[in-house]
Amino acid sequence: MADSRRLEDYYIYKNHKKLQYGYTTGTCSAAAAKAAAEMLFGGRQLAKVEITVPFGIDLELEICETQIREDGVTCAVKKYAGDDPDVTNGVLVYATVTRQQEKGIWIDGGIGVGRVTKKGLEQPVGQAAINKTPRAMIFREMEEVCNRYEYEGGISVTISIPEGVELAKRTFNPRLGIEGGISVLGTTGIVVPMSEEALIKSIEVEMGMRLSDGDCYLLATPGNYGATYLRDHTTLDFSRNIQCSNYIGETIDMAVNKGAKGLLFVSHIGKFAKVAAGIMNTHSRAADARAEVMAACAIRAGANLETAKAILETVTTDEALGLIKAAGLLEKTMVEMIKKIGYYLDRRAYGQIVTGAVIFSNEYGYLGQTESAAELMHNLEAR
Repeated sequence: MADSRRLEDYYIYKNHKKLQYGYTTGTCSAAAAKAAAEMLFGGRQLAKVEITVPFGIDLELEICETQIREDGVTCAVKKYAGDDPDVTNGVLVYATVTRQQEKGIWIDGGIGVGRVTKKGLEQPVGQAAINKTPRAMIFREMEEVCNRYEYEGGISVTISIPEGVELAKRTFNPRLGIEGGISVLGTTGIVVPMSEEALIKSIEVEMGMRLSDGDCYLLATPGNYGATYLRDHTTLDFSRNIQCSNYIGETIDMAVNKGAKGLLFVSHIGKFAKVAAGIMNTHSRAADARAEVMAACAIRAGANLETAKAILETVTTDEALGLIKAAGLLEKTMVEMIKKIGYYLDRRAYGQIVTGAVIFSNEYGYLGQTESAAELMHNLEAR
């Protein structure tokens, strides 16, 4: 059952200012598709549509435009990013729903929705850059409407964001191999305002709580992948995990300043490949040298020029790892990379605390750990 609260009830504070949550392009897509399907099968025009998002709340969204044709219906919902500085805020997200003779629910992207051109992304090459959670949301809404109207034929949904063609030039999409538009994103359906100061402050507050509770050694994960790996593949106490987002350097600084004895990171290689180059803010807006770092480490491990060039063309670290493994150099390359990770973590800590990291990949599992990681894990488990 969805939360009885409204979107207006969700916010964070920054410098005593309330920052409002918003909703994603994925939510807009699913809502527009639901409205179009309702009009197609119900025969009546809607001004608003209700949708439950994975975050667990109900939203009532306005239908900004409607086009009813003989072969289908198109509806538009305006993206609302709340107080997040999102380039897509205010854009119209369109969904066109048509009947198909072949059974099934077909989801594709139209104008302004990017198309995947390189391997290694969430969707395969050739597919629209509509991520799995928005696809699942759209599919669920279409299935529900079809069942309610006892429609047994096929249905096609095309998501379009006309302004996305220009907006994509202001994103990393072209570099990632997504061409022609933006991506339809969202894992919860909700946009949380990404205030750097507020996020760093929340990390500091949580760290202070851990230290005051008697934790001399701290445990941190930079993202959801790290938190999931920590919970499912280690014996460390998951409840003591501090989610530090992209702020590796700031997390180390705070641990030093607050008198911690040690700090262990459990991280996906996608984040910490950047740390191996001394990059301490792992957000793609700050820097991205993953392919370059992995190519350099592979060369140190014995890779030839052809393999190094192939690594430089990869989009994701898992794709690069596949090439390195095929060359028989995965273990040696990770030794080189983890050596650099340990060096830069220690350098940031100025020798004031013990730092370390456990590195893994979603596809290849455990990849290795820095020299101090075993000591840190022992001290974390000894508490």
